Amino acid sequence: MIVDCHTHVRSFEGTEVSEHLAAAETVDACIVLAAQEGPRDEVNRRLAEYVGQHGQKMTGFAVVDPTQDKPTDKSLASLTEKLGFNGLVLYCSINGFHPAHSQAMRYYDAVREVGLPVFFHNGSHNLDTRAVLEYAQPYLLDEVARAFPDLKIVIGNMGVPFVEQTLAMVAKHENVFADLTIRPSKIWQTYNIVVAAYEQGVMDKLLFGSGSPLGKASECIETLLGFNMLLADTKLPAVPRGSIRNVIERDSLEILGIRRATAG
Repeated sequence: MIVDCHTHVRSFEGTEVSEHLAAAETVDACIVLAAQEGPRDEVNRRLAEYVGQHGQKMTGFAVVDPTQDKPTDKSLASLTEKLGFNGLVLYCSINGFHPAHSQAMRYYDAVREVGLPVFFHNGSHNLDTRAVLEYAQPYLLDEVARAFPDLKIVIGNMGVPFVEQTLAMVAKHENVFADLTIRPSKIWQTYNIVVAAYEQGVMDKLLFGSGSPLGKASECIETLLGFNMLLADTKLPAVPRGSIRNVIERDSLEILGIRRATAG
C-alpha cells in the first residue's frame, strides 16, 4: 500500500483540484494538509468538503494555531466529528511561535487525549521569507515528545534544512516520524538524506510524501526506486533497494492510528 502523507490543495477552484485528483490516482491513499493561507475556519471547511467527496482515497488534517485556538472539547469535536479531520497540521515557523509555547503544550495535551496525530510543517525545501527559521528546528519538538510520549508527531519535509536534527528526533522518540518528501531534481540533497537515514538506522521511521502540488508522487517514487542509480558511476555508499521500497509502501495511516474509509 502506498500512502502519500504530504499533499496540499491551496485553491479549490481551477486546475489545482484536477491536478490533485490526478496525482492521488497514482497512490492508494493520501493525506491532505490544510494550507496556512487565509482564515483557518474557512480553509478547514473547504478542505473538509473536498476530502469528504473523496473519503475512500483521502484523509484531511486541519490547520490550527495553538497560540490562537483554544483546545476545548467543542472545538476539537467540531474538527473531528463535524468536519471529519483525522489529524492536525501546524506551521510554527510561518506563524511565528515556538513549538513548545506554553499555550501550544496545553493544546497538545488535549489533542493527545483524542488521539490525533500532529504534522509539523515547519521546515521546507522552499522556505517562505516570513518564516522564523529558529522555530523550524526539529530539536525544539524534543520537549513536546518528552512531555507527551504517546502523541504521534510527523516532522514534515524531513525538517529541511535541519535534517540531522530530524534523524536524531526520530531515533530518540518512538512516536516521532519524518515525512520523506524529496525534490527529484535535487539529486545530491536526496542522496544525502536517504543515506544519512539508512546509516542512522531509522528508515523504518520515514513516511513517504510528495509535497504535492510542488512535487508529484509518481516522480518521487521513480527517483527513490532508482536511488542507487543516481550516482552509479561513483563509489559512494548505496542503500538496499528493499529499505527504500519499504518506505514507499509503508502504511502511514495505520502507523498514525488513522482508520481508512471503506466502501459502503
